This record gives sequence, structure tokens and C-alpha cells, in this order.
Amino acid sequence: MQDYAELSVLLVDPNQGMRASLRNMLNQSGITRIDDAVSSGTAIRQLGKKDYDIVLCEYDLGSGSSDNGQDGQQLLEDLRHHKLIGPWTIFIMLTSEGVYGKVVSAAELLPTDYVLKPFKVEVLLQRIARAVTRRSAFLPVYEQIRHGNLRDALTIASAGELHNPRHAAEFARLRAELHFDQGQLAEAELIYHGILVARPLGWAYLGLARCQHAAQRYDDAQATLERLINLNPKYMAAYDLLALTHEALGQAVQAKKVLEEAVAISPHTVRRLRHLGTVAYETGDINVAEKAFKQVVTKAKHSQFRDPEDHVKLVRVLVKKGDINQATVTIHDLERTMRGNANAEVCRALSSALVLDVTGNGSMAAKELSSAAAGVVLTKGLSNSLRLDLAQSCIKHNLDDDAIGVVIDMVNDGASHLSTEEAVEVFELAGRHDLARGIGMQISHQVDEMLESAAALLDQGDHRGAVSTLNLALRKSPSNGPVLYAAANAILRQLYELGWEAPLGQQAGMLIERLRRIDGDAPQFGSLLQHYSATQRKYGISTTA
Repeated sequence: MQDYAELSVLLVDPNQGMRASLRNMLNQSGITRIDDAVSSGTAIRQLGKKDYDIVLCEYDLGSGSSDNGQDGQQLLEDLRHHKLIGPWTIFIMLTSEGVYGKVVSAAELLPTDYVLKPFKVEVLLQRIARAVTRRSAFLPVYEQIRHGNLRDALTIASAGELHNPRHAAEFARLRAELHFDQGQLAEAELIYHGILVARPLGWAYLGLARCQHAAQRYDDAQATLERLINLNPKYMAAYDLLALTHEALGQAVQAKKVLEEAVAISPHTVRRLRHLGTVAYETGDINVAEKAFKQVVTKAKHSQFRDPEDHVKLVRVLVKKGDINQATVTIHDLERTMRGNANAEVCRALSSALVLDVTGNGSMAAKELSSAAAGVVLTKGLSNSLRLDLAQSCIKHNLDDDAIGVVIDMVNDGASHLSTEEAVEVFELAGRHDLARGIGMQISHQVDEMLESAAALLDQGDHRGAVSTLNLALRKSPSNGPVLYAAANAILRQLYELGWEAPLGQQAGMLIERLRRIDGDAPQFGSLLQHYSATQRKYGISTTA
């Protein structure tokens, strides 16, 4: 018997007797490193603290298949979406045959395996053995991915495809995904085409469409996704990408239709319902938007990742509809269920301002907006759209300093990727040319200070500090020529002096391509290109610039 003593297992089941039974079964194969979780929330907290080799999860986590709770499939999707488990984690779902028939065909993300109840110890251990054996084949690739060594992962995956014909297609899939993650779309697309010549696999069609979408070949992506849906009408991820493709083509009504079809097939995925609500609101379908956001707020109550912005979106829809009573109830629910959260407080204040505005209490609305603007600096992860809505509302209420504060905070927040040009546009669109000029000058001054700081760090030999500072400057001003040149040169100096790092090398190449388009005839660009080629030659990397 294979030695499983080093394997760690998390049991997710609300039933104490079932957990004890599973523990006993696992002990029979030598597995003793076992922890318990009685709910999805407990499981998420456990997985946030430590990694497990195997998760055994009951599908029915106490709420059955009702709309009011989170089942095992939704937990799996949360864990994968928020990267609390990696591809190396074995996730086995325990479920009844009747539920399995309903879930597996429309599952967003499939677990490693299903075990149908009732089952004997031999069946469970057999499934675990099969999953562990399969994982062993891919573990060398996963280990490199875990440490961010994507080029090494790609090399190992290529070797695995040659020497492990049983798993050749899955190694090819890994190769394609690794190419995609490194921005090598043509290479990934070629692999997907090769797979599809042999077999019409759904994931290969989806991967191909992802490459086409990322390359902005939206018509091709649409055709690929429509073919996939014709082959497998329950391949849910295809609907999500097809909706995004329609939006990229300016076809919001078609995007809404696609999302409605997807929700009719698989009605419990919060992210899709949220997308449907947003698109429905933008297309003026208030009834669909209301229904979608109400479901989002209800379903997300049982998730550890609930988002107070959902309440704002629902309030906005209800205000648009004229249902002030329900809007007020929604705000009270936000106050009651997410008290003490900085994001929730900003969302509450913004929601209250929406209601106060429509009921004619502009002065109180302004106070709430000012409170929300002041609270933004304490938040983490608020969306760009909400913060821009807040800034625009502040402008409408003549809260100029608050609006500027919100936008400057976004520019300084690396996660928001709001550039100087976009910040200026916020005020230009509001007709406030004075504020637009002021904020442009303020950000430009910050960028100049960063350039000076980076130059000083380079003089001191702090290559990494200079690159970090210039990357911040790039986020603020991505089209600024001097910043582009300074960042590219600093990265190349770091690579030349401290050693080649693939992600930095790739960034240098991207910056050079951007400069080629806007300044390719300048002598300064020629010097930069020579520097890039010399750095590549030093480390035996073929020069393609």
C-alpha cells in the first residue's frame, strides 16, 4: 500500500458523525493529519491559515440546495476564485447520486472527483489513491508554478507531455495556460489548435477563445465560443466569456441575453448574477437588474467574500425604479450585517446619499458623500467604478476637495491603475476644466519627484528600489515618454547587474515595444535597443527586439 502518512486532509462536513466516520476511513490508509471544518466559513478560515493536500467536502453544507445558503460547489468556486487552493490541491466532493446528476453538468469548476453516497471505505480510498497518483505526475510543474518559476514549469510540462502519454493532453493544457499567463498568446493558441485537431475538447475551445479575446480578435472569439456552446450548452464559462466579448464589441443587449441564458441554466453563481445585474442596469432593463442584484445580496450573505458594493448597486437600481422603501431596507441590511467594515461604511454613506438626493435632501446627501470620500483612504479593494461614481457625485454637489481626494487616492493606489489622463478626464467630463488642470499638474509634479528619486536610487546602486519607484510612476503616467525611457533603462540596468529575471525581462520588452510605436525613430530609442540586446546576449537569450 502506498504511504500516505505525510498527506494532510481537511474534512468539510457539518455532521459530526460523518466527520468521525471519514476520519476512521482515512486512518485505515495511514492518513492521520486531519482537521475538521463544520461550514464553508470555517473551511475558508482554515485554508487561509495553512495548505492541505486533500479537501473532502460534503456537498450539502447545511442549507441543502436552497437559494439561501452556500453548498460545496459554491465553496469550491470561492476557493478557486480567491486562490485559497492551488491546482495541486485534491478536492473531492461527497454527494448523493441525485444531487450529482444536477450539479456536474453545469458545474462552474469541477472538483478532482466526486464520491457518491453511500460509499464504502474501499471506494473512498481508491478515489484518493487515483487522485494522488495523478497529482504526482503534475507535482513538479505545480511546484514551479507555486514559486513563480513559469519558464521552468513550461520546460517540465513539455517533458511530461512527451514521457507521460496517458496525461499528454493535460500537460498540453498546462503548457498553453503557462504561455497565456506569460502573455505568449500565439504560442498558447497554437497548442489549443493542435489539441482541437485531435479532439473537440471544451476546455481547448475555451482556451482558444481566451487567447483570441486577449488579442482583441473579438469576432474570432465570438465564433469559437458559439461553437463551444453548440457542442456543450452547459459549458458555463463559455457564456461568461461570450458576454464579455459582446461587451467588447459594444453589444450590451446581446451580452445581457447571453447572461440571462447562463443564469437560467446555472442560477447560483454570484459573480455571474452580479455581471447580469450590471449589464441589465446599463441597458435600462431595471426589472432584470433588480432581480439579479437581489439574488446577489441574498446568496452572498453566506459567503466569506461578500461585497458591500452589491448593496450600493441594488440601492441604485431601486432608486432608479422609485422604490425608496426597499432602498432604505437594503441600506439597513448593509448596516446590520457588515458593521465595522471600512468598505461597508463608504458603501452605506454612498447609498444613503443616493436616497437622500432623490428625496430632495441635498444638504444631507452632501454630508454623506463627504463622509464617504473621507473614508475611502481606509478601505481596501473598492472598485474603480464605485470610487469614480463617488467622485462624480462629489463634483455634482460642489465638493471639489472631496472629489480631488478620491481621484488622487485612486492614482496613488497601484491596484486601481488609474492614469493621469483618466483622472483628468473625470473632471473634464463634468465640465470642470479648472479642476482637471489642477489635478493634472498635481500628478505631474508627483511623477517628476519619482523620476528624481529613482535617479538618486540608481546613483546609490539601489536598482530594485529605482525600478519599484518607476513602476509606480508608470502606473500614474503610462504614456509619459521620459517615464517609459527611465523605467526601461532602470530595468535593463538591474537585469545586467543583478541577473536575468524573466518577468522583468518581459516587462522591458513590453516597454520597448511601446516606445517603438511612439518614438521608434529617436536616437534615444536606438541606444535603449542596444542596451536591451546587450543584456540578452550576456545571459544567452536570443535577441528579438
